Amino acid sequence: MTLRCLIVDDEPPAIRIVEKYLIHFPFLTHEGSYTDPFQALEYMQEQPIELLFLDINMPGLTGLQLMQSLRRPPLVIFTTAYPDYALQGFELQAVDYLLKPFSLERFTQAVLRARELAALQAGSTLPSEEAYLNIRVDRQLHRIPMSELCYLQAYGDYVKVITPRKTYLTKARLSKLAEELPAARFLQIHRSYVVAVDRIRYLEGNSVCVGEEVLPVAAAYREELRRRVG
Repeated sequence: MTLRCLIVDDEPPAIRIVEKYLIHFPFLTHEGSYTDPFQALEYMQEQPIELLFLDINMPGLTGLQLMQSLRRPPLVIFTTAYPDYALQGFELQAVDYLLKPFSLERFTQAVLRARELAALQAGSTLPSEEAYLNIRVDRQLHRIPMSELCYLQAYGDYVKVITPRKTYLTKARLSKLAEELPAARFLQIHRSYVVAVDRIRYLEGNSVCVGEEVLPVAAAYREELRRRVG
């Protein structure tokens, strides 16, 4: 499901933050950003929008007034520095109410909630497995497509997440991250390694080649590995 979205905020720096966050979500199509709520209203009267990121305290026309003026308002996530309007926002059935400054992690929660609501409105269902692995690196939340993962490696108190283009180092337990991976696509081969089955190139003795790396296979996992790769 793809959601066409619009950003309306009278502060350009606030718009840039939301635009920066949007690139992490392939199912969101950014249709435009407006600092003038009247121009945004005119656009939405002509073009269909499924999701609106909307500031509240704007000159001339508040976010609440803009939403009330639409005959068929889209899903709305309010983005504001003022907590006083929260009750009014939820009375208008907003998806979420984000207080500035909000983190990518908090933004992610709101966006995923919007996607679930959109799916319910459309009478469709979302895939049972998430398409991304979410990890934190320093203070950043990274969303890595499952299809890009080669393998995960325990590294002391950290885990290396290996993709063809980049290696991520996140503070986590391998067993915890492994729980988030779809079992049909990933397999533990060693206490320190979980591999993507479709990235396996060949088996040889007590090792397996994943991408360009040769990894050890522990005896306890050898039989299951051979069964999975035939």
